[in-house]
Amino acid sequence: MTTVTEVAAGTNPDAAIPLLLLAVSDVLAAGARLGAMVDVVPPERFEPDTGPDADLDPLRAALGNVLEGIDDYTEVDDPVLGADVVTSSLSSDLVLMVGALDQGWRHYEAGRVLEALWWWQFSYLSNWGERASAVLRVLQTVLAHVRLDVDDEVAADAEFQALHP
Repeated sequence: MTTVTEVAAGTNPDAAIPLLLLAVSDVLAAGARLGAMVDVVPPERFEPDTGPDADLDPLRAALGNVLEGIDDYTEVDDPVLGADVVTSSLSSDLVLMVGALDQGWRHYEAGRVLEALWWWQFSYLSNWGERASAVLRVLQTVLAHVRLDVDDEVAADAEFQALHP
């Protein structure tokens, strides 16, 4: 959550994609562990109120500004049930993840650890895990294009320099 907020501030735009790639990878690793566990079931069958939801629209707008030109992407909606192609955005998906993680964090801070684990597990399986996976793929693809898409002449010069030291 902190990394997304810092990237949205735009203080280091050159590091935005690598930082998001690392942060999303870390969160997905934690989510995968939760997803692999037996279902977490809190003793109460209702979610205690954590107070008003944070207004994440400014975060979404700031991320949209930082990610301008690469924010929107397409993907297969459900690769198991069909081949429908849908459009999404990195900024919206990142904010969805932040919102879900924050909801669990508020339970955790209130001392409801089991409720926090339940929320993180449920929301990972129902929405943010899938969105994070899509975001990770897009970020990795963008980074690959930035690093590997070079002019043919530049590539030929680099190859010549490598072969003739």
